[in-house]
Amino acid sequence: MTMGEALHSSVGTLIREWRGTRRLSQLELALEADISTRHLSFVETGRSMPSREMVLLLADRLDVPLRARNQLLLAGGYAPVYPESALDSAPMSVVRAALRRLLAGHDPYPAAVVDRFWNLVDSNESAAILTAGVSAELLTPPANVLRITLHPEGLAPRIVNFGETRSHLLGRLRRQVSVSNDAGLAELYAELAGYPCGDHVPEVEVPGPGDVVIPLRLRFEGHQLSFLSTIATFGTPLDVTAAELIIESFYPADDLTAQVLRQRPATQLPETGNDTAATH
Repeated sequence: MTMGEALHSSVGTLIREWRGTRRLSQLELALEADISTRHLSFVETGRSMPSREMVLLLADRLDVPLRARNQLLLAGGYAPVYPESALDSAPMSVVRAALRRLLAGHDPYPAAVVDRFWNLVDSNESAAILTAGVSAELLTPPANVLRITLHPEGLAPRIVNFGETRSHLLGRLRRQVSVSNDAGLAELYAELAGYPCGDHVPEVEVPGPGDVVIPLRLRFEGHQLSFLSTIATFGTPLDVTAAELIIESFYPADDLTAQVLRQRPATQLPETGNDTAATH
């Protein structure tokens, strides 16, 4: 939902929608917020206008993302309280410095930072191994890492276990859409789900013998490399941009991959458009 849409929706309607998304009854939310179900019902139906503090309390108990909390405040007639700073602005300098340390410290293994739409914000030099052979059009900023991975002219032809990888990434994005109620992410999911796939795509991820994670198996210069990855976010963000940044770090899942990465010379990635995280 955009800010404009929020202005045309009642705060009660939005709270009820978020309660439905979180699958909470009025009683459950009222208990969480320590208010009466009658009061909550009046807020949701528009019979009572919640205070600014009540909007923020309900948003907190519903685990509403910061961007959407600002939308709730606007719908209630209040000014947004959470800033959305450009990544290159002075208030974000400490965030930029932390990201650069994380990325540089992760070399020689790939790592990247993306925004809420999975557009590439920054990456380390080793991430170039993941974009080798990808169409230049897909790498044009704002380059979307999910599109790069699943597009037929992207990483897809080099992924050995493409069906598994596709299922995992679409499942992750589907869950993100469910949590965020974000129309832009829903559009991205519909686009990616429409890409062709000649491999078997499991509907449910089931481990094979000895499996503990689903690795990304990638063809590279005559080798088959295997990666596992971790996802990180800032722990206590009070800025919309900072809250929406995602750091994905890749690690070798076998000795061969570790050896190839350690021996490979550094390669600088093309410009990634570092201001994209603050423009959505």
